[in-house]
Amino acid sequence: MWTCIRMLPLGAALLLAGCAGFGDFGPGDAYKEDFHSTHPLSPGGAVSIETFNGPIEVMGWEQDSVEVNGTKYASSQSVLDSIKIDVTSTPGSVRIRAIRPLDSHWHMGVRFSVRVPHKALLDRITSSNGQIRIEDVEGTSRVQTSNGAIRLSRLKGAVEARTSNGAIEAQDIDGNAKMHTTNGSIRVELAHGSFEGFTSNGAIHARLNDPSPASPVRAESSNGRIELTVDAKQMPEIRASTSNSSIVLRLPASTNARVRANTSHSPVTSEFDGLHDDGERRHSELHGTLGSGGPLIELSSSNGSIKIVKL
Repeated sequence: MWTCIRMLPLGAALLLAGCAGFGDFGPGDAYKEDFHSTHPLSPGGAVSIETFNGPIEVMGWEQDSVEVNGTKYASSQSVLDSIKIDVTSTPGSVRIRAIRPLDSHWHMGVRFSVRVPHKALLDRITSSNGQIRIEDVEGTSRVQTSNGAIRLSRLKGAVEARTSNGAIEAQDIDGNAKMHTTNGSIRVELAHGSFEGFTSNGAIHARLNDPSPASPVRAESSNGRIELTVDAKQMPEIRASTSNSSIVLRLPASTNARVRANTSHSPVTSEFDGLHDDGERRHSELHGTLGSGGPLIELSSSNGSIKIVKL
């Protein structure tokens, strides 16, 4: 049994070494082969990456080119040779694909580590059974995987991230964000955009700085705690719901909004004046007006408390 590894340029080798531990291959990686290529791309051009059974890392850099580094692995040499890496490149787009053989019963996969211009459209970054990490990119990003986490940081532009059996973490996001997962948590720090977060069996923690008042904030979970901090001069509509857990909403003291909050078997409390219960379901429902009124804030839970507190 032997391993085939093609030698990479020094920069590519260092880049792969820098992401060591980012998605180890597992017991079926006895045969490996590294690959490397570079392709010109105009600023604002589109990049798509598709792989299977492996992670993807995308980093923005100052060059007007896409540098592709990766490793394919398999449990036998013949299976390794049958995995193809296809790159289609034009000045305005680069499409990178790992193509699995028709006989997919063998253990195999491909890992990518890719450099892109800071201003790039990440049209479709997708994997299966692998995590995805993206940093330092200005442009719309569409990211999807399964059985893996998604980690995003220092992105500017609309972001759509979807996974299953994995968490989503997004820091320093400037733009609209849509996050969907199952059996995983969502943690987001966002400015100037809108936020939608949906999960099951996981918590949602979101801090929104100066979010867009034109788009509603939505957070939904089952069996997961929701914590929202919305620091806005002009409040957007907010809707948050969960079951079997609690909701905490933090707002500026100067907030103007209408509130409707209800739960069962747990209390609803507020640090703001102007909210009251209906007299029948005391402590389990609060509604009313904050300040001069405005967009609706609707919070609902079952078997969990709701707290509305001041920043």
